Amino acid sequence: MKYSELTSTETLGIQTLGELKKAGYESRSIKQELRDNLIEKIKNKTSVFPGIWGYEETVIPDVERAILSMHNINLLGLRGQAKTRIARMMVNLLDEYIPYVKDSELHDDPLAPLSRFAKDLIEEKGDNTPIAWLHRDERYTEKLATPDVSVADLIGDVDPIKAATLRLPYSDERVIHYGLIPRSHRGIFVINELPDLQARIQVALFNILQEGDIQIRGFKLRLPLDIQFVFTANPEDYTNRGSIVTPLKDRIESQIVTHYPKTLEVGKKITEQEAFVKKEQKEIVKVNELVKTLIEQIAFEARESEYVDSKSGVSARLTISAYESLLSAAERRALINGEESTYVRIADLYGVIPAICGKVELVYEGEVEGPVIVAQNLIGKAIRTQFLNYFPDPEKSKKSKINPFAKVIEWFGSGNEMEMIGDMTDREYNARLKTIDGLDDFVDMLSAYGDVNEKLFMMEFALHGMAEYSLIGKQSLDQGIKFQDLVSSMFSGPDDEDYDFDEDEDDKNPF
Repeated sequence: MKYSELTSTETLGIQTLGELKKAGYESRSIKQELRDNLIEKIKNKTSVFPGIWGYEETVIPDVERAILSMHNINLLGLRGQAKTRIARMMVNLLDEYIPYVKDSELHDDPLAPLSRFAKDLIEEKGDNTPIAWLHRDERYTEKLATPDVSVADLIGDVDPIKAATLRLPYSDERVIHYGLIPRSHRGIFVINELPDLQARIQVALFNILQEGDIQIRGFKLRLPLDIQFVFTANPEDYTNRGSIVTPLKDRIESQIVTHYPKTLEVGKKITEQEAFVKKEQKEIVKVNELVKTLIEQIAFEARESEYVDSKSGVSARLTISAYESLLSAAERRALINGEESTYVRIADLYGVIPAICGKVELVYEGEVEGPVIVAQNLIGKAIRTQFLNYFPDPEKSKKSKINPFAKVIEWFGSGNEMEMIGDMTDREYNARLKTIDGLDDFVDMLSAYGDVNEKLFMMEFALHGMAEYSLIGKQSLDQGIKFQDLVSSMFSGPDDEDYDFDEDEDDKNPF
């Protein structure tokens, strides 16, 4: 009988080995337990990894096949691809409680004890051996591989204090202090960033993975540990910081490659789920789908950028942090202006630059300002890409008899300029946008907006998009952006924002 076939009342009432046997409990390995519970969830159409988006047809089926095969697993992928989260969620496939010999270090199975303590106790007390119950959350152990991890940490060592206290010779196995892996017996053990583990420490895992036993300081110790191993690794580590030794890779039965979201919609779903949005921010700041899409587009542009190290990857944490910063930028503006609520603006995207700078590794490490220039460029690329989903293609419009951008271009061509200060009030924001001849009609011509705030947002979006396509000029100011005639902007001096990294193929380093 499995635990799942026992009621909670029956489980809580079982306190001795004899009662456990009488209940008909049968032992099973953790891998069999994971397999059985996965089969049950699949049959019941229950999601095994809820909240993991974009892996429904790729990674999750691979993980499920590995569990059904009772394999140890290595999740291989770049940063921010939910590798650790998947490992942690495997706990949900464990029985809620399992019995163990009370006070045993290794949480020994009462029907198949491993440790000397458990064996001696059962031999002494028989069916009166006390039993305790271990919750599934206590059966998960996670260790980050760092250079200072030792064999003693993972496997164990002789404890001289224990030997002295118990007056035992060093030949007695009771003087052993078990490491993290033996203490994870009957549980899931995860090593994050496996390549960072020193090669000699990786060698110590060979026997555990293949034969299930451990070696400590020359003890002839046979411990058939029952552990589900899950490793995570970043491909970059194979060349930059370390590698997984070949014999260890050979012993890990399933290597599963993870990936970033393949569509903007999946990315938006992840960001909205993971971003920590405060209650008061939801009340103050109103957002639309386009600005959420632009946040995701920034990450997509970064993953394709020749200035961002593709080996390092661009974590999903970039969009999560950027979305949080976007809301905070709008919230701060409302607080400064004493406004009870505000609508997000394109200008707020430039408030997410600090969130981008810390999440991308550059191919060319230059000045401190380098990441800022790249971040500004990524925002511009995102606006440029999404612009075509809402407005006519500027390149095609130039060849058309009727250019929809003409009136706005003429207004700036007449010597007019417009400064869009980041922290200006909603009233001033409205007034400045409506001062630009043709902009209001241009946005109205393309689609109708029921909300005036959304229309203003699209008007600002149109300006930024036109600047990205060099229809008008754009210059960065300390407090915002100045839009002007394209020719005027050329004579106003170079600007970080005006770098077009795609134009000069001979100079690949903009810094």
